[in-house]
Amino acid sequence: MSTRIAILADIHGNVPALEAVLADIAAQAIDEVLVGGDLVGRGPQGSEIVKRVRNLGLPAIGGNHEDYLLDLRRGDGPEGWQIAEEWAAARWMSAELSDDDVGYLASLPFSIARPGLRLVHGTPKTNRSGVGPWTQDDELAGHWGEIEESLLVCAHTHRPMIRSVEGGQVVNVGSVGLPFNRDQRAQYAIFTHESDVISDTEAGSEPPAWSVELRRVPYDLDAIFAIYDSTGFLAEGGITARLLRLELEHATPILVPFLEWAKHVGVEPISAQLEPFFEVFEPGESLKEFYRRMQRAD
Repeated sequence: MSTRIAILADIHGNVPALEAVLADIAAQAIDEVLVGGDLVGRGPQGSEIVKRVRNLGLPAIGGNHEDYLLDLRRGDGPEGWQIAEEWAAARWMSAELSDDDVGYLASLPFSIARPGLRLVHGTPKTNRSGVGPWTQDDELAGHWGEIEESLLVCAHTHRPMIRSVEGGQVVNVGSVGLPFNRDQRAQYAIFTHESDVISDTEAGSEPPAWSVELRRVPYDLDAIFAIYDSTGFLAEGGITARLLRLELEHATPILVPFLEWAKHVGVEPISAQLEPFFEVFEPGESLKEFYRRMQRAD
């Protein structure tokens, strides 16, 4: 009998995307569902996502956006976060969480292990950086100095990926609620082993080899756009909420390039700077090339 585990991550407060993925999972004969962090942040429905995950009893780990919003709830944000437009969306998302949500998010572990498989949000060392197609093989291989399992499953960069390197295999499951691979569909992965590894694996036995399927599920983008409006997130979340909505639309990073551009040209990251930013940035273009052009313009 085979074992099938679905792993999803980077939901980012997007209930319509999560619902589509859960419906797809329900049709796949899955034995267990794991959540790889970033339930909240970068979206307007963090509290509802927490409730859904808890009610379903899904094991989950903490991501960097859990940490960010917990810091804000403790008053530990960066200087100026209480008033700066750049932080309006973060203030909104932090306030939207209940005290019970906060307690749950604070309790999430850094990683989850299954036989032969280790789930982290970013890397085995941190949830604030991750791996993607740009990551060199030697850097990937170095992660097996931190874990015993041969399969490393991660998220964080919002880009699905399967890579085999010396030491094992790395799978990035992509993002449910905010993909960055120019594909608007909600994304997750299914891992299959042709035995009942959850109950049959014995201590000291050979770790199982998992096969992986990256899945992409269409969902109603108009529904999440409407939620941006109806919740007040778009109106009250300032420049960041506007850029997050554009990221949903284009399925590519826009917020971080805007912040990097603003820092580079020496302006405040406020709504008034959107027009000059989009004069030099095209959503979907290579970020490496965009950053090179910024340097050459000096």
